[in-house]
Amino acid sequence: MENTTMLQFEKPSFFKRLKGMLGVDFYRLFHTPLLYIFLGIAAIIPALVSMGAMSGDGETAGLFSNAWQIIAAKNPLYVINDMGDYANMNMVFIFGGIMISIFIGHDYKSGYVKQLFTTHPKKQDYMISKTLLGAFSMVCMCGTYFIGGTLAGALTGLPFTINAGSLICAILGKMIMSLGWASLYTFINIIFRSKFGISIALCFVLGTGIPVIGAAAVVGNTPALNIFLYGSSVYACLSANFVSIIICLACSVIWAVVYNVLGTLILNKRDCY
Repeated sequence: MENTTMLQFEKPSFFKRLKGMLGVDFYRLFHTPLLYIFLGIAAIIPALVSMGAMSGDGETAGLFSNAWQIIAAKNPLYVINDMGDYANMNMVFIFGGIMISIFIGHDYKSGYVKQLFTTHPKKQDYMISKTLLGAFSMVCMCGTYFIGGTLAGALTGLPFTINAGSLICAILGKMIMSLGWASLYTFINIIFRSKFGISIALCFVLGTGIPVIGAAAVVGNTPALNIFLYGSSVYACLSANFVSIIICLACSVIWAVVYNVLGTLILNKRDCY
């Protein structure tokens, strides 16, 4: 009888709790138009950039010299010299930040968070679930961006010559960075949960890499900037290799852990309603 009673009141494990929360979050993600809208945006943006890079006579206006530059920069440049340095898959991180802000903002506006934390008091589960949800969404956006970018590259008439291994490493690196970016955006939205406009603006500014670009303007185009999210994201370029992936993975995981720990502390110590 005592064993039966103990089993009845046994608390669910971390993985069971997280699985339940992820199930709810992903159900909401797939049953609302938000994800599909941003997937469409990620697919269309490369075409718009390519159209802007074309002059009236059908020749490129100088942004790109290779069709794959719509996917990643040729080299890990931290200071943007022209639009072509940033007009690539890194733009997905901006869209991802806006999407996460909308998703979490709705949690608080609808009162879902109040109901959730009444029955599910583990705040770390919320942070982890939203981070994984955001990372998954950005990985999917990278996929649709790649499809749109490939089609857009064909329209420019530019050569597709590239080291296939470097291209794959660049794409994988950017997908891996989605985890770090998603954790940052979740953390920002936890801080400014009641100020939707501020969270959107911050996600946009950080997604463009303006702080790191500013630092690069002072200290120079140095690999030391790879320790930051934007730095490692730029490092995933068309000259990337296996080492690049390791750097992206290390940076993304470290920042994901840091932001999730800090976000959990804030949720535990402050009124989250």
